[in-house]
Amino acid sequence: MKNSVKNNMKNRTGILDTPAMALAKKEFYTFGISPAFYGIMIFFLLFTSIWLFNFQNFFARGIAALRPYFAAFPLAFVLVIPGITMKSWAEERKTGSVELLLTMPFSEWDLVLGKFLACAGVLCCMLALTVPLPLSLLPLGSFDGGVILCEYIGALLLGCAATAIGLFFSALSKNQAAAFLGSAAILLAIMLANQIPFSQSLPEPVVAAINFISLSFHFESFSRGILDSRDLLFFVLTAALFLFLNTRVLLFRKWS
Repeated sequence: MKNSVKNNMKNRTGILDTPAMALAKKEFYTFGISPAFYGIMIFFLLFTSIWLFNFQNFFARGIAALRPYFAAFPLAFVLVIPGITMKSWAEERKTGSVELLLTMPFSEWDLVLGKFLACAGVLCCMLALTVPLPLSLLPLGSFDGGVILCEYIGALLLGCAATAIGLFFSALSKNQAAAFLGSAAILLAIMLANQIPFSQSLPEPVVAAINFISLSFHFESFSRGILDSRDLLFFVLTAALFLFLNTRVLLFRKWS
């Protein structure tokens, strides 16, 4: 029995001591001592709160639902996610430390997953800090806890997909400014793509194609409290695709 417990502990420790997790811990610690990290968090919390109470007039609506609150998340992520990811690879490239990382006994996937897990950890911290707001509003009406949980799951998946995109553009950029602007521009385009059919008369196949690439469109089902496997799969595959492209960029840089 004792040997079994020891083996289980070793296995768990082994999972936590993978190269990707080691890099993730280092990156997350770097975020923790960065003033910009706290500035991004404050901006996110203020933006989403002001959106709910000022622009959406929550108290005047008379509806016990937080859908207007979570509707601000895709827009906030356009600026917040690039702010988190812009430094990840662009700064490494600027200082030349990326060459050092590529010579270490880490695979490209280890490096990319380490950066991604650190950024995802920051995203989880930001979402956790928004929880007190819904909790403070619960006594005011009959809110559906299941819907709120579903909205948080959607926000996390949306944020992770956007993070993978931001990391990819950071890997392509020579400096943080270029990484921020590039990822913010592409995120703005694919976040708001589903608004185009409302202003333009387009054929049905074109509308379907535009909606398919829109991150906000796939987030809508979560904001209604629906866990649609198609939207869940879309976010997972989008994150996987851009993480894979990130490894290809590193591999090209390694051998160039």
